[in-house]
Amino acid sequence: MLEEARLDVVDGLIGDGWNVRISQRTGKGPDPDRQLTLMNARAAALVAGTADHGGLAGDQLYVDLDLGYDNIPPGTRLQVGSAVIEVSAAPHTGCAKFTARFGKDALRFVNSDVGRQLNLRGINTKIVEAGTVRTGDTIRKLV
Repeated sequence: MLEEARLDVVDGLIGDGWNVRISQRTGKGPDPDRQLTLMNARAAALVAGTADHGGLAGDQLYVDLDLGYDNIPPGTRLQVGSAVIEVSAAPHTGCAKFTARFGKDALRFVNSDVGRQLNLRGINTKIVEAGTVRTGDTIRKLV
């Protein structure tokens, strides 16, 4: 469980090795719209079948916040701890690891029309202001 992490922006890139990763999906380098992923903790518990999902979905942050498109559309800025992130339009639809851990039915569920509208698989974001995030920090929409 994440106790504390610093979300650093170095030359516009997250400072956790993200800037040197090659996407298995595209074969290209880092995507600035996919620096940090968030998933609703309740949705993660639903697909995992237990409240103690242990981060199995692979996202960096699990939040108790409605991540649905109507509530958090692309362009929305969120303050997480002292960091500020921006929701990107890049869809977060799951990967082979998600399917291996939860099955094809779970992947179909989170990517159904309703699942996509609610962003049950989560959202992609980019870091716009570096900061520190700790377990229990408040996450809030910025105007």
